[in-house]
Amino acid sequence: MLLSNLGLNLAWPEFILGVASLLILVFGAIRTDKGMTSVSALCGAALVAAAFAAALGPQGHAFNGSLIVDGVSQFAKVVIYIAAALVIALGQGYFDRVGNRRFEFPILVTLSALGMSMMVSAGDLIALYIGLELQSLAMYVMAAFRRDDAKSSEAGLKYFVLGALSSGLLLYGISLVYGFAGSMNFAAISENAVANPSTGLIFGLVFVIAGLAFKVSAAPFHMWTPDVYEGAPTPMVAYAAGAPKFAAMVLLARVLEGAFAHEIQQWQQVVLLLAVLSFVVGGLGGLMQKDFKRLLAYSSIANMGYALLAVAAGVSGIMPLLMFFVLYMIDTMGLFSCAMALNRKGEPVSRIDQMAGLARTNMPLTIVLTALALSVLGMPPFGGFWAKFFVFGAAIKSGLWGFAAAGLVASVIGAFYYLRLIKLMWFDASDITMDKMPAEAKWVAYAAAAVSLFAIPLIVVVWPLATNAAKGFGL
Repeated sequence: MLLSNLGLNLAWPEFILGVASLLILVFGAIRTDKGMTSVSALCGAALVAAAFAAALGPQGHAFNGSLIVDGVSQFAKVVIYIAAALVIALGQGYFDRVGNRRFEFPILVTLSALGMSMMVSAGDLIALYIGLELQSLAMYVMAAFRRDDAKSSEAGLKYFVLGALSSGLLLYGISLVYGFAGSMNFAAISENAVANPSTGLIFGLVFVIAGLAFKVSAAPFHMWTPDVYEGAPTPMVAYAAGAPKFAAMVLLARVLEGAFAHEIQQWQQVVLLLAVLSFVVGGLGGLMQKDFKRLLAYSSIANMGYALLAVAAGVSGIMPLLMFFVLYMIDTMGLFSCAMALNRKGEPVSRIDQMAGLARTNMPLTIVLTALALSVLGMPPFGGFWAKFFVFGAAIKSGLWGFAAAGLVASVIGAFYYLRLIKLMWFDASDITMDKMPAEAKWVAYAAAAVSLFAIPLIVVVWPLATNAAKGFGL
């Protein structure tokens, strides 16, 4: 009864992750880097426990509306926690191989998951900012985790500096919204904005959208993405490419639909502009890339355009948004696992031309990469096709025919650089021999490719869950 009165019964996932992170940090400090395996196992256990708490916990509002636990937040938390646990498993082997074994990595992943958990449940602007910054600060450190590597240090610095700029935009927008609406709470902002409409409030909303657009690497706020993807440790990039963007996109939908639903005609134009710019930058920018991870960065920018298209569709786009990110994160995790598996004489293979003739030296990896590439470009019956199918369906249902057509054109442009990769692997000659695939990267990549190829059973299971979650959006 006491927990219920305090609202703590709704915050069990966050409570588990917060307490576990502090306790495991003390344990890791005692054991030092020799205890990284134990720390990874404990963080993974905490994430699994939090996932069960999120899936089985009650719904409602707590802390004067600052915390919203609805179907969407529960769904998102479970997906985010699973992704975090997989990244911890990938990081364990990766940092062993590169000689950078440090116990802080799994703790940082857990703390970032805590921040994302707060983001998807945020009910006011303060909770929004605290969750976003907790997630971001952990990600900045992970980007620069290989301190002796110049590219990793550069990636962390660029990510931090540009992240600080986006935080400034976000805070300025929050101050404008608070000043003109007189409240931080999303529901109160909506009521006050209807009673006292103001141009200043719209300006504030635009700045908030800009700040969140940076977090999802939507153009023109994408400038950090290629450099961070290229330089940061690959497990961190596998994480950054999916879970934080999922959390930020759910948060954006919650702000727009919770606090500014009555201004849909205003913010929809901004979101659609960001979506189209992301299509253009992601599609055309990827054509010029010679580095595999930079190619994935531009592909990610284009994919955020599809996600923004679902957000622009309004409430009817919430279920497609959830389905899109589940299928997108599977492909992303698989592709970056493949990137971790591409090594020659102990050195990572990053240039696309170095992957020529891969079919002659490593047929299983070639098949997996081909399947995941076909999925991301949207080839049926792979999971990526169904992800775009849900998004385009929501856009058409909302009358956004032209923007759905623009997304389809962007998919055709993006198909070129993935088909070029497939052509290189299967038909070009090369005498390069790749190292044996690391076990954890191999099995994550195999599993992702298999799930993507046989996506229909997964969709049959997840679709009703996403539909039920979307029905209770905002309670």
